[in-house]
Amino acid sequence: MRLSGRRRSDNVNDARGGMSTGGKLGIGGLLFVGLITYFTTGGDLGKTVQTVAKEATQQMTTSGSGQYKGSPREDSLAVFVSQILAGTEDVWTDLFKQYNLGTYRKPKLKIFKNATTSGCGSANASTGPFYCSADETVYIDLSFYDQMEGQLKAGGDFAYAYVIAHEVGHHVQNLMGILDQEREAEARARSEKAANELSVRLELQADFFAGIWAHYDNEKYNSLETGDVEEGMNAASAIGDDRLQMQSRGYTVPESFNHGTSAQRSRWLMKGLRNGNLKEMDTFSINYSDL
Repeated sequence: MRLSGRRRSDNVNDARGGMSTGGKLGIGGLLFVGLITYFTTGGDLGKTVQTVAKEATQQMTTSGSGQYKGSPREDSLAVFVSQILAGTEDVWTDLFKQYNLGTYRKPKLKIFKNATTSGCGSANASTGPFYCSADETVYIDLSFYDQMEGQLKAGGDFAYAYVIAHEVGHHVQNLMGILDQEREAEARARSEKAANELSVRLELQADFFAGIWAHYDNEKYNSLETGDVEEGMNAASAIGDDRLQMQSRGYTVPESFNHGTSAQRSRWLMKGLRNGNLKEMDTFSINYSDL
């Protein structure tokens, strides 16, 4: 990606050198538990939450205070994340005006190391990136990018940018009222399968919003280079439920999918990226088999 000279966001809290305080783990924290933990536990959400809570408690004591010195790669990624967040701010501020959606309220982004607490509760590096609607903040431990490259074979700057843009997509859903509607519908769901299907629709829409951002960021800043789109498609494919379950279990359980298949995630990311038409955002009224 072409990011030279691009501004950094003023809404980034680089807290790699210490901890901050927060509240109890809420629905937002449960809903957006990271994909790496999902991968290592085979898709059991209850087990995922228990693992995250236990590890976060253990690691809170290891995250020191004071001046933190990151590696050159980590510090470079911190700058990169700040520039990507700034790009999402520019794009979504314009789109909210264009589509008469009101004023775009910019999310915050917190970079942490090992463990942190949020408005949605405790988290650690294995939680993966997540968005907490309670404090309108995206959280990321930059080591996640090493896991993407090493475990998932999904490296590359646009792949890394997609991670941030997807979580910002959840913030857009929050501002539009979609998150609350989905949570209410999920609470009324008559089965776990039905609730998971609602979650898939929510995640695919966030993928679409990530594509929308990439479309307009490229239009504004000529940011995409040769190979970037392929990196994004590879990343979307790598974190599909079917691929993650096959890697961890050797088989898939479609009823337990809650993020979407590799094909679905790639398709909705590309849909937003290709035409930039926000009116095509509806993943909730389409037949589930047609997503």
